[in-house]
Formats: sequence, structure tokens, C-alpha cells
Amino acid sequence: MSEEGITGRMKVKVQTGFTPVQATLYETLAGRALDSRARRPILGDPTAVDTVRKVDFDFSRLKIGSGFVTRVAIQTRYLDKAVRGFVTAHPDAVVVDLGAGLDARIFRVIPPSSVAWFDVDFPEVAAARRRVLPEHPQAQQIGTCLTDPRWLDQVPDDRPAMVVADGLLPFLTQEEIKALVNRLTGHFHRGELAFNGDHPSVAALARYLPAMKKVAALVRSAPFADPREPESWAPRVRLIQETSLAHVPEVALFPPAIRLGTRLAGRSSTLSRSVRVLRYRF
Repeated sequence: MSEEGITGRMKVKVQTGFTPVQATLYETLAGRALDSRARRPILGDPTAVDTVRKVDFDFSRLKIGSGFVTRVAIQTRYLDKAVRGFVTAHPDAVVVDLGAGLDARIFRVIPPSSVAWFDVDFPEVAAARRRVLPEHPQAQQIGTCLTDPRWLDQVPDDRPAMVVADGLLPFLTQEEIKALVNRLTGHFHRGELAFNGDHPSVAALARYLPAMKKVAALVRSAPFADPREPESWAPRVRLIQETSLAHVPEVALFPPAIRLGTRLAGRSSTLSRSVRVLRYRF
């Protein structure tokens, strides 16, 4: 996919200098931007298009097809839905977006003005966010390595917490994931955790897909089939929802070939869970 196909015009160049792991955010950024420019967007994120215009990256290097765009859009839509539902029920909440990348989720969720929002990512990514994303009065950037326990000192611990992680966990080891979840559930009195949890079959397939092959080589932890496995990561974590993205109404918005493939996959108890969004309470 060419840069022109994503942006529609020339960009103002902003240098980022990301590491290979940090640079994986370009794929999901491009996916959101391409979805926004589609005739029938699933997510509809014009901020992603504006962001692509600003960063100094050759998006023509990414071999992104409509299947990847659809997957990014639908997963992000349902993670947004989980966050929106939580802050509607808890207008005094804290939202922590782990591995936020260059995603402006707060502009899609539009939380109540009483919600405190924290976007957490590497210092280099946090610096880039400040340069290419619009400011929001409720959002604070935390530039840190997530394995450093000290960053949580910047986040209030006396409010209900919604923790969202989009595509983050595979880039942490199993030990790092468990330590992070334990720190989060120990810091907050109560809350929810939502993330996209691919089935192992997807991870195996990703190594052969052009848009995901390089990303798959950076993965540090294996996906899990049983959605209750994270309950073993920390004492208070309990599964409350597993959403199979093969069964959601938005499948009707998918491109025809992907829509047919998704509906066929939805007939299989295994394939229907290949792409999913998981929610846990703690």
C-alpha cells in the first residue's frame, strides 16, 4: 500500500527513531488510517490519517492487505467499546492505555470530563505522541519501560481503573506479563483489564503473512487458547467476557471475501476464537 493511498497528500516529516519493537506501531497505525479512508469504515479514525501524514516513515514498505486492516479496525473498535462502557459506568475512573503507540483512543472513546487518562509507552514513543497527536486536557503521557515498576507511582490508586492493552502482551515475556498484571492489580483496588488475545493458530499463521511476518519474529511470549489462563497470572483476575470477532454484527461491514471467510470461520469452535477481545475484572 502506498503512502498516497493512506494519506491522500504529502506529509510534514517528523522524525521518530523507533526500535524494531517500537516500530511495530506503524502497522496498526496504517491499518486504522486505511480503515478510515474506506468506503464503509469499521472504526473510522480520522486522527490516524492525520498522524500518518506527520511521521517520517515510508508506509509503502508495509504490505498491508484488506484482511489486516479489517482485523485492526474490529479489534480496536471492541477495545474502545470496553473502555467506553467502563468509563460510562465509572465516571470517576482512571484509564491506563498500555503500549498506546500513536493511537489517540481518548478521542474515539470521549470519556466523561472527570476521567483521568494515562497513555503509557516507551519514552521515545511518548515523545513522538506529543509531537504528532493533538493534545487532550485529560490525557497524560508516561514515557517508560513497562517492566519498570516505578511508573505506576504517577497514577492515582484510589479510583476504579480500566487498563487496556492493544497488541502489547506478545512483546513481553510470560514472566514480565505476570509481573505487570500483579503490579496493576496490586496498585488499584478494583477495575478491569481488556486486551486482544489471539489464538495460537493465528500466531502460527502470522509467520507466513507479509504484513505480520516481521512482527511475528519479535514476539516473546506464546498466545494461549484458554481465555481463563490469565486468571492464573494474579489472584484477583477473573474472566468476565470473551468476544469472538467472528460473531459480532460488524462482520457485515467487512469486505466481501473477508466477510465470507469470517462467517465460515465462525462455524468452527476453534477458528471462531482465533481473533478475540478479552475482558477481566480484578
